[in-house]
Amino acid sequence: MLSAEDRVHPAFARLPPWVQEKLSPKAIDYIRRVHHWVETECVPAERVVKAQLAVNKWKTPPLIQELRVKAKKEGLFNLFLPKSFGDLSPGLTNLEYSCCAEIMGRCYWAAQTMNCHAPETGNIELLAKYCNEEQKQKWLLPLLNGETSSAYSMTEPDVASSDATNIACRITRAPNDPDTLVVNGRKLYGNVAWNEDLSVYILMACSDPANPDPWKRHTTIIVPKSTPGFRIVRNLTIMGYDCAPEGHGEYIYENARIPAANIILGEGRAFEIAQGRLGPGRIHHCMRLIGQTERAYELALIRATDPRKKPRGKLIGDFDSNIERIAAMRIQLDSMRLVVLNAAHTMDVHGNKSGRYAIAQSKIMVPEMAANIIDECMQMYGGQGLTQHTALPEMWMYARFVRIADGPDAAHRHQVGRDQLKTAAAIKGRHDDYAKRYEELCRTWGVEKEEFA
Repeated sequence: MLSAEDRVHPAFARLPPWVQEKLSPKAIDYIRRVHHWVETECVPAERVVKAQLAVNKWKTPPLIQELRVKAKKEGLFNLFLPKSFGDLSPGLTNLEYSCCAEIMGRCYWAAQTMNCHAPETGNIELLAKYCNEEQKQKWLLPLLNGETSSAYSMTEPDVASSDATNIACRITRAPNDPDTLVVNGRKLYGNVAWNEDLSVYILMACSDPANPDPWKRHTTIIVPKSTPGFRIVRNLTIMGYDCAPEGHGEYIYENARIPAANIILGEGRAFEIAQGRLGPGRIHHCMRLIGQTERAYELALIRATDPRKKPRGKLIGDFDSNIERIAAMRIQLDSMRLVVLNAAHTMDVHGNKSGRYAIAQSKIMVPEMAANIIDECMQMYGGQGLTQHTALPEMWMYARFVRIADGPDAAHRHQVGRDQLKTAAAIKGRHDDYAKRYEELCRTWGVEKEEFA
């Protein structure tokens, strides 16, 4: 239970009472410490990191490297790890971690200092859940220790890969060496190989195209960055941003040879793995987006009350249209938080599979609403809102990106709509019962039955 002092602390003040009541003493301590970390170590250092990236954009800035070491010493590393990780886990529920992740989102790279960033969180959970012990020692432990980083390689440019059964990058066995896999194809969006911290890619590709079951045609394998025949073509900018130092690469696999021992779980089990990977990790982006959007909203409040900015002699915040805009943004932001917290709590109580509607709800609503709110904040800044004068354009880019990341929101809408249509028969039965009862009441009360064509 939060103390009266904690309830007004910025880390907790926006949390609804039902969430505050569910926070363990351990979680309260972590949330308070994460807030202090982000506010004192990360946000004030943003422009220092920009300056360091200007010197070498594909090298993790020294300041971030130093903070990662410090965060690990302070016990703020790998906070996302579920309880199934045993002693490695901080023991937070999804609901409790979501409170931490929102705070991390206030600075784009704050999560990275705590080893809680994408795609690391999803990849670590994948390797921990599906790898054998030998693979875990070789590939998982370095990621957990923050010694290296990883990428996820799934999206393709030549097919509609939002339907992952279309993924066509091919895995075959070497003709004269069955213990070696040969990979050929093109991929998009894996983090750039130019960053020396990156060591491994998790690849989803087609290994059995003739299998009558399309969900068993694909396999997931571990691809070391140094693999001959695997090369980066270019970095892909997102709305003009290079997203350094991690970036988003375009890759060619040209007779890339990988040990068959790098197959995860077994051949034909990629979809089983992909679904397991996209549990809590699927809404980590949404959790962080709320913190980012809160930061954008704060910038709008500062602009609205800036005494130097007085069109027609009035503060920007004195205009009725802006007062309403500020109110609407506040309400939308709070509704976003409720949706994400509900999804996190649903996963805690009912499991990831049962929480798929709540997860989809977050994935659909939060990125789009965040982009709209940030757009309104930019509007309040006028021309400066479109420039590097503030972080708003970069915030908007990230929110827009998340509408595609981990699956386009249209796919989630389709899932929700399809599931809702399945309930129509039961609903119609209930309405038919209403009609029957209406007829009975008409006879009882001597009222003429109303008919409609």
